[in-house]
Amino acid sequence: MSGESWAAISAVGAAAVTLGGTVYTARASRRSASQERRDDFRVVTDRMQHELDRLGKRIDEQELESVQQRARLAGQEYTIRYLAGWVRSMVGFVRASGLEPPPAPQPVPEDVRPFLQGLDV
Repeated sequence: MSGESWAAISAVGAAAVTLGGTVYTARASRRSASQERRDDFRVVTDRMQHELDRLGKRIDEQELESVQQRARLAGQEYTIRYLAGWVRSMVGFVRASGLEPPPAPQPVPEDVRPFLQGLDV
């Protein structure tokens, strides 16, 4: 064998060693299954946190709306009680004048009666 043959054979050997190192490095640098699972868990927990934040905002909005509705209902209740008292005083004034107050324009609907029980109507 000549010197050129030995050089060609050693070049092939060096290329084979380089290829083997490249394959090993590529295999070692690839993501492992546990890393993939960990990333999937992170994605899921981030999505869950986003949904929890969204639900928290929604609950806060509903609580605020509930407070506003309670305030509105309290105002309506006060208004109804005020008007019922005013009507009672007017009826009393008309009766004290010796007159008879006019009858109600229509009977009280059944749906309304439960709300007027405490008003003596």
